[in-house]
Amino acid sequence: MSARIYKPARNAMQSGVAKTKRWVLEFDADRPREVEPLMGWTSTTDMKQQVRLFFATREEAVAYADKNAIHYRVEEPKPVQRRLSSYSDNFKFNRVQPWTH
Repeated sequence: MSARIYKPARNAMQSGVAKTKRWVLEFDADRPREVEPLMGWTSTTDMKQQVRLFFATREEAVAYADKNAIHYRVEEPKPVQRRLSSYSDNFKFNRVQPWTH
């Protein structure tokens, strides 16, 4: 049984940082998914894939994995790159992109 510990990135539809401050312990798949022949749905018999545990800190998640003898790997979050721009830049005369209305 192995798991992945990571800090989720924000959603593409999200401008804030909600649900990105917690660490997640997610189990890896033990068996591959199978296509059900009658309906064509993808299914699995591995119920651990449905379990996601949330922790306030990375250390809590690692301590839980160590306590329960779960092999884990930690994926560090990538630094956030902010692109600063002001609203007035939309109306500059020396715009690089053409004016579109």
